[in-house]
Amino acid sequence: MNPPPSTAAEAREFGPGGGDSLDPIAAALREHGYIVLPSPLPPALLGALLRHFKSIDRERFRRAGIGRDEDHQLNRFVRTDEIFWLDKSNPAVSAYLGWAETLRLGLNRRLFLGLFDYECHYAYYDRGTYYKKHLDAFKGGTNRVVSTVLYLTPNWQPQDGGELVIYPPEGSGEEPLVRVAPRFGQMAIFLSEEFPHEVLTVHRPRYSVTGWFRVNNSLGENIDPAR
Repeated sequence: MNPPPSTAAEAREFGPGGGDSLDPIAAALREHGYIVLPSPLPPALLGALLRHFKSIDRERFRRAGIGRDEDHQLNRFVRTDEIFWLDKSNPAVSAYLGWAETLRLGLNRRLFLGLFDYECHYAYYDRGTYYKKHLDAFKGGTNRVVSTVLYLTPNWQPQDGGELVIYPPEGSGEEPLVRVAPRFGQMAIFLSEEFPHEVLTVHRPRYSVTGWFRVNNSLGENIDPAR
């Protein structure tokens, strides 16, 4: 198994007010299609996100499905997590979305991806839940281009399960490229149309923020809506 793309700059924070370049992230996406960042966000923001996550009544979460809009359907064989869509109404989430906006602009400048906006949700995996191998997007069939997963599970241990397993593009082999441990503060970024991936069975509650940078597939003046 090849190690995930890595640079010395990964462990440092970037974003509004940060001095680090986004070049290493863009370079990894260009060369490898994915990157794992050990700690790209400030600990205080991570803590605030986790507190907000845990403060939300579980009844407000909904079972995650497959597909979008009229193609959306529940499939408990494929995935069993629960989700809560995010907006700027919470200060911590607003700060995170500001960070994501900096990343969006930086990737557009460096990779000319035409990323239009970013949508994200909290993902809650209880004991025994999982997400089978899948793609976040299919070529020509969706507007999700870059996927992100930010982990908020404190004190994760290997026996807790819930690793993200990223596989090579279809036709390039079945051996995993990387297993990403859901350690608190770690983030995976990868091309949505290229890499099948799965979440292994969780043995302890797992918290994360899952998101996608999208291109605009609008026609005329009709803006393509998120999710």
